[in-house]
Amino acid sequence: MTGTVRVSGFDFFSAGELPAPNLPAAEVAAIVREHWGLDVALEPLGSQQDQNFLASAGGTPVGVVKITNPAFTAAELDAQDHAASRIAAAAPQLRIATTTRADDGTPRSVVAETGEGPLAIRLLEYLPGGTLTGGAHLSPAVVARMGELAGHASLALAGFEHPGLDRVLQWDLRHADRVVDLLAHYHPDEAKRAMVTDAAARAWADVQAVAADLPVQAVHLDLTDDNVVCTTERGIRTPDGMIDFGDVTANWAVSELAITISSVLHHAGAEPASVLPAVRAFHALRPLSPAEVAALWPLVVLRGAVLVVSGEQQVQIDGGANAYAAAGVEREWRIFEQSTSVPSEVMTGVIADALGVPLGSRVGAPKTPHIETSPGFDPARAARLDVSITSDDVDAGAWLDPELEERLALRALDAGASVAWLERGTPRLSASRIRSAGSTATVPTGVDVWFAEAQHLAPEGDARLVIETTDGATILDGTVPSRQRARIRLEAPDAPRVPHLIRPEYAPGWLALTEDPAAAMGLEDAGPGTPLRGYSITGGADASELVARRERAFAEVQEHYYAAPPRIERGWREHLVGTDGRVYLDMVNNVTPLGHGHPGLAAAVAKQLRTLNTNSRFNYGAVVEFSERLAALAPDPLDTVFLVNSGSEATDLAIRVAMAATGRRDIVSLLEAYHGWTYASDAVSTSVADNPNALATRPDWVHPIDAPNPFRGVHRGADAARYAPEAADRIRELAASGRPPAGFIAETFSGNAGGIPLPDGYLTEVYAAVREVGGLAIADEVQAGYGRLGNWFWGFEQQGVVPDVIAVAKAAGNGYPLGAVITTREIAARYRTQGYFFSSTGGSPASSVAGLTVLDAFRDERLQQNAAETGAYLKGRLEALAERHPLIGIVHGLGLYLGVEFVRDRATLEPATEETAAICDRLLTLGVIMQPTGDHQNVLKVKPPLVVTRESADFFVDMLDRVLTEGW
Repeated sequence: MTGTVRVSGFDFFSAGELPAPNLPAAEVAAIVREHWGLDVALEPLGSQQDQNFLASAGGTPVGVVKITNPAFTAAELDAQDHAASRIAAAAPQLRIATTTRADDGTPRSVVAETGEGPLAIRLLEYLPGGTLTGGAHLSPAVVARMGELAGHASLALAGFEHPGLDRVLQWDLRHADRVVDLLAHYHPDEAKRAMVTDAAARAWADVQAVAADLPVQAVHLDLTDDNVVCTTERGIRTPDGMIDFGDVTANWAVSELAITISSVLHHAGAEPASVLPAVRAFHALRPLSPAEVAALWPLVVLRGAVLVVSGEQQVQIDGGANAYAAAGVEREWRIFEQSTSVPSEVMTGVIADALGVPLGSRVGAPKTPHIETSPGFDPARAARLDVSITSDDVDAGAWLDPELEERLALRALDAGASVAWLERGTPRLSASRIRSAGSTATVPTGVDVWFAEAQHLAPEGDARLVIETTDGATILDGTVPSRQRARIRLEAPDAPRVPHLIRPEYAPGWLALTEDPAAAMGLEDAGPGTPLRGYSITGGADASELVARRERAFAEVQEHYYAAPPRIERGWREHLVGTDGRVYLDMVNNVTPLGHGHPGLAAAVAKQLRTLNTNSRFNYGAVVEFSERLAALAPDPLDTVFLVNSGSEATDLAIRVAMAATGRRDIVSLLEAYHGWTYASDAVSTSVADNPNALATRPDWVHPIDAPNPFRGVHRGADAARYAPEAADRIRELAASGRPPAGFIAETFSGNAGGIPLPDGYLTEVYAAVREVGGLAIADEVQAGYGRLGNWFWGFEQQGVVPDVIAVAKAAGNGYPLGAVITTREIAARYRTQGYFFSSTGGSPASSVAGLTVLDAFRDERLQQNAAETGAYLKGRLEALAERHPLIGIVHGLGLYLGVEFVRDRATLEPATEETAAICDRLLTLGVIMQPTGDHQNVLKVKPPLVVTRESADFFVDMLDRVLTEGW
């Protein structure tokens, strides 16, 4: 325990109880009027030990009236003012709440006589924008910005000296042990009180081990969510200001960061790992020493303990009159609870790993251990099992089978292995869980073994050997039965007990407390090839290093989802799996209607690749059968198929076919559309989201017309009926001007705009107009086709029309390169005027087999029916969500082609672009892959694989509801 110190300023330990001032608002307003000539209306603001009011004149805020607790001296107030000014000067990009000044330059600060005696009253600058007060979710960007603010404060206050810093506050973590000891009795719950005092004692011991190496300087000491002010631009909050310098004092410099990050922990979805963005940001500005890294998390625990006991004390002192203190009790307990949810030793390791700061030898780490086995055991015949995401043994969803590991182990023993084992440190896909809002514990801290013969294991060295059965029971005598799973760990002797499986975010900390039992037993690898080793988290080393390599070798314009994407190396049905074993629900991938990792498709294509894969000039059966099957799915008179490799090639060829068939070059297309990246398909693409210069760079043969968007287009609601006649008139005008179009191309369902159905009858009238002037109707079915709309296989069927040319891809190959153009024999024959057509791999044996297998799966797995049934259910749930969340302007779409459009105002339809991006980022952290679409990028494009289940639809809606409720 720290000893008694003498200070010239406030001393919490000699001050006794500290009730906050409680002046009537009318009295405070009179003081402001008397001393500063301001007529203000006052609104109470919360404070633990002072009294604050928001002062407004004529409805406009003019400042914050701060009535300082009379226990604080004039020198302390002066130090606060100087600290604020010092930070303002050092970091002019930040907004700092300094004391306001009158017209003559004098500060608005006075000691006034009040009904409670003389009190220091100041009018501080009001910073608009609001704080982060409350329990809403804080994004990693916001958390990082909080760390930056703490870093700027630390840099600015380094070297600041003032007599008013000589004080002892209850928030001073150098005295946290005394505060907890003094106030713990105020906590009414005996069990919780013991938790607080025990945790504080352990944390204090950890801090004292490095205290001599912790630098001391002036600190703000209260840069919490309550005291950072934000600027909000386009729906996104950015912390850029500091208020409330009432706790400025001298303290360990690292306390500044500890107090900031502790305030993150009570927010929705926050956990210890959530603070890492702030730690990294602080460290980037003001590097932490190894001693400060070692002290940081114990100080967070101490902060949580101090908040809990102080809050309970303040509530009792104020007799319930201090609503701010009373409301904080639950929040403060959550901070403490989260700070102790992971041992300090573990969080210290996690932080050190995140910063790349070496901590030196960890106390108690096991030293080159050895495990003695029974005589005759042959480690050379060991078989290492592999259930990582790269293993063939987890294919086809086998990783979801709870008996997989047992089955693999017994198979290896039956084949003659002396032991089958699963290695330490490699994420196990078999431990993953689908539809989980958080990461699951996939990283083993030890090994799992199945011995062919019973073994007696004995450790040599100081490591703690832990042997457990499958149900977690400890085997105390070291005897492991034959052919039964045992979990073996080597733990540091004085470390906390280590879970056998841990979440990837905390793996660096937990693994640092263990050693590898396999090496200690001399196990040799006679199993599969080296699996993917290590672990990563979103934005972690494994994923970020791959992004860096990608950016060096892969053209930058080929963008990737997310600023810090997880590394995805496996998929199954509607799920994608990261390298850490985290499973994400894929709600955006319309490339794979059969889902990821479809075993039938993989087997069929693999067999064909082993047999033959060449070009379509050769005479083989697959290309004929696939062409026949595809043509049979199209309405009469469409009976002839071209095969290519992608949607871009398909729409490009469709345009060329129309030009060749008509002898013309002009094409009419829709605004807000995307058709591909080739010359012709890009020319008719007008989406400014895909190409900001799209409208200004179209060639003269492309004639875009208004997108028939009934929600936010030029004609809305019932007026959307005007789109079709206006489009028809434009087509006729082109023909009359001597430029009759070769064709009209449009998605049959406005996919790029957000899954918006065309107005009823739209294609009927527009197709008729283009045919009237001798042009062709081209249906881009790349996204809408192949049953995605549920009740219709082709999108144009929903409009009751038949096009002259169909372009299709994406779903046709389930991710295998395959696209097609379907038209009439007569139209196809006219392409001869352009020469012959040939695509080296379009219609290859392998791609044709892929196309056939997809069609079989559509039939056998009833995917179109699932699109109709699950899609209708999903849309209903999303529409119910819109009734509770005004950010949802409308839910577009049919089947499993839906769009959730976000607007800031349902009257003006101002697009919530930035909010949509942030919502997608938050959904990722909750296990959902989602991306925005539309020219304003304010629509969630809900296009999951067609195998998506009702349970997955529920999970998506539940997570979206959580984001819209908690924040993003």
